Amino acid sequence: MNTTISSASSSTYQGVPAGRRKLADEAVEELCAAVFTSLRRKDQRERGRQYVRGLLGAEGRKSIRNIAQQLGAGAGATAAEQSLHHFIAASTWDWQPIRAALAQYLGQAAPLDVWVAQPMAIPKGGEHSVGAGHRFDPHRGQMFRGQQAFGMWFTSPGVVTPVGWRLFLGEEPEAAQTESYEGYEECAVTGVLDTLRESGLATRPVVLDIRDIATRATLNRFAEARVPVVGRISPEARLLVTDPRLPGFGAGTLAARDILQNVRGLRMPVQWAAPDAPGARRTSLVAAVRVMVPDPAPGRRREVLLFGEWESARRLPTQLWVTDMVRTDPGALVRMTKTAHRVSAAAGLSVQEIGLRDFSGRSLPGWHRHVTLASVAHAARCLEPVAPPVPARHSLVRRPRPQHPTLATR
Repeated sequence: MNTTISSASSSTYQGVPAGRRKLADEAVEELCAAVFTSLRRKDQRERGRQYVRGLLGAEGRKSIRNIAQQLGAGAGATAAEQSLHHFIAASTWDWQPIRAALAQYLGQAAPLDVWVAQPMAIPKGGEHSVGAGHRFDPHRGQMFRGQQAFGMWFTSPGVVTPVGWRLFLGEEPEAAQTESYEGYEECAVTGVLDTLRESGLATRPVVLDIRDIATRATLNRFAEARVPVVGRISPEARLLVTDPRLPGFGAGTLAARDILQNVRGLRMPVQWAAPDAPGARRTSLVAAVRVMVPDPAPGRRREVLLFGEWESARRLPTQLWVTDMVRTDPGALVRMTKTAHRVSAAAGLSVQEIGLRDFSGRSLPGWHRHVTLASVAHAARCLEPVAPPVPARHSLVRRPRPQHPTLATR
């Protein structure tokens, strides 16, 4: 058993300096030991570690076969493939405690800032993948054939990693057993709230894109759960101006973009850290106004803060958001929304390096187990300590000799 671990470990960080490789190996071991405690059997914990290391070390697509190649060759690889396939697709272990343990571990290592919920399109060509169908990719604004998943990302100043997942099943037979034929909107919101509840962490704001789901119903569900939310909305979303001093008051529902354009004289510059350029800062113009989301039930009507961001003073706002944190500074809210860009960048890298989208098969539990272990692998990569650089010989500066003979002896 130890031999297979060292085999996977040695190939996980090929080309990485020995000092950093040792630190990275220790980080993986520590994380796996912490999050796999719910696996009662030692062999299951071992398979979990092997799978995580395989995801980190396998070249190309992170299939079970390629992961098994990290553990041995020939007959050994075949046996490892069969064992890992059973562990992922046919075993009975529950992935939820591992996700909760991962969130708690991260919360201790890097205190949670905000949650970001983000959809992930998984193109699939055939009929042999659970949840595959004709789906909409909000990032590209087009239909595709494949799976639609929702990831719940833990974010802090130094860590961006997923900890929870939900797969949209539509009307597949699997939905009748697990997801209860939930719609797209319900799938997205339920995935977020379930992750927050099961994580055991203190409540923090959730940033998500609700342009393609019902704004009113989404805000109501978060309000009922007492979870603060910052949701990106469509420019055409209909809202009511509640401040009698502002244009549009008493005019009925107006498009969010028109409301913001009417108060563009209130715009203020806001600086924020560029997610794609470490150390760089950029500036946007921001305006905010209190509005109400129309609701046929008067008791459910509540004020929210509509705020918009302009990249150019002469153009329309490029991003529009609503939040129930009506007393929060708009500048702080804009900076909070930029976390979504960090998640998009991390998700793109994780798809390539960790294999978040690489599970194949019709097993819904198998899909959940794969993305759970891929999330552990992603977290391990985020938490890798950086070995201190060893100074080069030519960079050493010689200390000047004392000029006074008595100073040399002091």
